[in-house]
Amino acid sequence: MLYYALVFLVVALIAGVLGFGGIAGASASIAQVLFLLFLILFIVSLIMRVMRRT
Repeated sequence: MLYYALVFLVVALIAGVLGFGGIAGASASIAQVLFLLFLILFIVSLIMRVMRRT
């Protein structure tokens, strides 16, 4: 999931440099959502791992 967030970020950067504002904005927002989803799942995974140890 983090890989796809980085891919969409790169697409947004390239589209922004080339002047495609709509595609750049959409790609940036998709990358942001994927990164937030990755962070949430990562934190839940860490909490579950700590709870299983005790």
